[in-house]
Amino acid sequence: MSRIGKLPVAIPAGVEVKIDGNVIEVKGPKGQLRKEIHPEMKVELTDGAVVVTRPSDDKNHRSLHGLTRSLVANMVQGVTEGYTRNLEIQGVGYRAAKQGNKLVLSLGYSHPIEVEPAPGIEIEVPTPTRISIKGVDKELVGQTAANIRDFRRPEPYLGKGIRYEGERVRRKAGKAGKAGK
Repeated sequence: MSRIGKLPVAIPAGVEVKIDGNVIEVKGPKGQLRKEIHPEMKVELTDGAVVVTRPSDDKNHRSLHGLTRSLVANMVQGVTEGYTRNLEIQGVGYRAAKQGNKLVLSLGYSHPIEVEPAPGIEIEVPTPTRISIKGVDKELVGQTAANIRDFRRPEPYLGKGIRYEGERVRRKAGKAGKAGK
């Protein structure tokens, strides 16, 4: 039995869950999410909690069991608390600014990079070297952060680029000088 899959997902006050076949809708104070799950997984609403069961002990069903439960738990947490992903910018002249709804990045290229956030995503720039991405959908917040990081990944020699908050970049030694010649 999946240790994660067998745990029920508690539904806090103010959150409404609707299950229609293999489509789950979750509404809460921060917004609403809708996700289609695998048709073989059985999701039920019992005693103020969502319970996920699997039809058999087949390897595929076992792997889908924990995944489905985690997806439902992430949806419930997203509409109650939301998700945040923070990015740091390091490098001389590298900075971020917000113009209206767009994020404008100066990353050493010949032109500024403009990023339009997806619906449901909020981007904040508390300082020119920090970016905060917020939203209710964990997957969308993480993908937006990864897309922004891809514009200038941290490089191993000087450590310049965009990195996740707290990310450690392995540094390499630079080129060795001429030793004996």
